[in-house]
Amino acid sequence: MIMRRGQLLLLPANPFFIWGSLAGAYSLNMLLNMALWGRAPWAPDLLALTLVFWGVHQPLRVGMGAAFLFGLLMDVHRGSVLGQHALAYAVLNFFAIAIHRRLLWFTVVSQALHVLPLLAAAHLVALGVRLMVGGNFPGWSMVLAPVIEATLWPLATLLLLLPQRRAPDPDANRPL
Repeated sequence: MIMRRGQLLLLPANPFFIWGSLAGAYSLNMLLNMALWGRAPWAPDLLALTLVFWGVHQPLRVGMGAAFLFGLLMDVHRGSVLGQHALAYAVLNFFAIAIHRRLLWFTVVSQALHVLPLLAAAHLVALGVRLMVGGNFPGWSMVLAPVIEATLWPLATLLLLLPQRRAPDPDANRPL
């Protein structure tokens, strides 16, 4: 693959770090659901953001099955309709995998703009499932959740790619 000028060569991703970051995002989601704002409709879904990130950067390791499993775990935790988050995360990861080759050519800020519709679609799928089974509309403040998640994309990219960054050791014989 041809790399952009200034783009760093990354080490391979450690599978333990990938699954640990997903488990950490799930735990952080659980913690945020019990925090001061509780289950506010505008609260960001950090697990969805982490699933999109790994769906874009490591699509062979984090597929739709993992997204579905974490969605079921989130459904059980939140006490929502079984399959609401599972379907939303599976759809989200499907679209993330579909655009992963194209998305990596953009800068991190442009990637955030490309990820925003995916996150909004996932929230719409979860809302659609909730409304189909007779749930209440959570309010228009839920529009802020995908926007907050998209603004967190550069921070997530920085933190999740940090262990893969190669230490710069200049050598005349090894230009990489």
